[in-house]
Amino acid sequence: MTQSRAMSLVEALTNVVVGYALAVATQFAVFPLFGVTMRTRQMLVVGLVFTAVSVVRSYALRRLFNRLARKA
Repeated sequence: MTQSRAMSLVEALTNVVVGYALAVATQFAVFPLFGVTMRTRQMLVVGLVFTAVSVVRSYALRRLFNRLARKA
């Protein structure tokens, strides 16, 4: 069974939204333990940066593994 392009997009977007929410929630829980204090807006921006880096990393690894699979 294969996944349609539309469902692949829905999956990817869901993954990004859930990842962002998890990153921000983790920041609110962990940063104070290390004495890091930020305003809510700052936490949201930091979460956005982490999420953007994660999306780029995920894309790069997917393309790498796709290339390696074609060579095998």
